[in-house]
Amino acid sequence: MAKVAKLLSYPIKGCAPMPTHTAVLTPAGLAHDRSFMVISEDGVFRSQRRNPRLAVIRPELSDGGERLTLHAPGSEPAGIDVDTSGRPRDVTLFGAPFRGIDQGDEAAAWLSDTLGAPSRLVRVPADHDRVTDGRTPGTSGYADSCAVHLLSRSSLDLLNERLGEHGTPPLPMDRFRPNIVVDGWDTSHTEDRAHRITIGDTELGYAKLAIRCAVTMVDQRAGTRAGPEPLRTLATYRRAAEGGVAFGTKYAVLRPGKLSAGDEVHVTSWGASEL
Repeated sequence: MAKVAKLLSYPIKGCAPMPTHTAVLTPAGLAHDRSFMVISEDGVFRSQRRNPRLAVIRPELSDGGERLTLHAPGSEPAGIDVDTSGRPRDVTLFGAPFRGIDQGDEAAAWLSDTLGAPSRLVRVPADHDRVTDGRTPGTSGYADSCAVHLLSRSSLDLLNERLGEHGTPPLPMDRFRPNIVVDGWDTSHTEDRAHRITIGDTELGYAKLAIRCAVTMVDQRAGTRAGPEPLRTLATYRRAAEGGVAFGTKYAVLRPGKLSAGDEVHVTSWGASEL
């Protein structure tokens, strides 16, 4: 029986995750997932594609999400009270306009010093009404696209087997930054065909394959680029029709609720892989 092996929320887009045993799944994904975003002074989002050091910034939310503490190697922690009611400013994500509530000068100074570039931190406003694409539409915070990214251990096992054939060391799951890691699917890439899933009280609807980018070449522990893998090897057997390479799947939330590590993963509707 397939089960949830790990649950990971990423409060700040591009930064380290907050692993959890039990999580609330909201319409926008795991609670607090990508609800904050680091931006340049002109409002453009920062990504590990250009700022790989984001990976070593570890956010910690407390007091029901009202307090955010930022941690990074070599830096003193910085704690801020989360502002959810300030006046939103314009921000840009992949060229699309959104809004974000600026979290103040202390967070901005800490991030600017840690990243070595002028930066600010914003949070999604209450009226954030983003509509995500894919076979099942939904919503999300500042995620690249859909609310939930799911990946199975068997898919990673196959990739690491292929890497080993060329003498390349295995890669950890964190290279792919999933929200839900599933164990127990014997066939790799079963998630490609899992079009409706129930876990705990929740239900997910398949949106699309996860097309991978240069972030997968960033060592998440060191915050440095370590390419060309896995993209080079994935390109030999996971090329998507629309371009790029696919690894994992994206889902919209059909029914919010609670889910936990160890919960059984039930596929209630299967479909053909789009690969």
